[in-house]
Amino acid sequence: MLEVQNTLVHEDVLKHNFVCHLDKCKGACCIEGDAGAPLEEHELAILDEIYPQVKPYMTAKGIETIEQVGTSVKDFEGDYTTPCIDTNKECAYVIWENGITKCAIEKAYEEGKVNWKKPISCHLYPIRITAYPDFDVLHYDRWSICADACNFGDALNVKVYEFLKEPLIRKYGEAWYLDLKEKVEGA
Repeated sequence: MLEVQNTLVHEDVLKHNFVCHLDKCKGACCIEGDAGAPLEEHELAILDEIYPQVKPYMTAKGIETIEQVGTSVKDFEGDYTTPCIDTNKECAYVIWENGITKCAIEKAYEEGKVNWKKPISCHLYPIRITAYPDFDVLHYDRWSICADACNFGDALNVKVYEFLKEPLIRKYGEAWYLDLKEKVEGA
């Protein structure tokens, strides 16, 4: 583990390659799994606030799900997540463009309707954060559906932390990312 300010970064984040390859996986991470995307506590109010602007971009099933259960839910472990259609299918915020899953929140952001891109857990994937009272631990969540992203990352020689520069800066700030990069390159 590498210590960077208030975080511990697992070496897999630093050593393994990864670049999303949506043409291959079709955004499977938004439709697979047993729960929605993890949410931070402050994101719950954001989802409630922006829902009216995001709703026009959503599918009928996504809207129906939100109208029934809300913009966020507690999963089986008691953590907040995005709701899933029919409890365990795709995220309620999923839309499709040319057979690839996209995010209705991100679409609304790209079109200037909201000023929040999407939940940080989505933006940071495949990094997952375990939050403790005094620090966070960042680890690489390996999932077989991302095999093409690993291969693409290998071909381009792009490390997980390099691919996720923008969301890492969004979460921890530019100084944090520069500190990480300096420590990695100096190691």
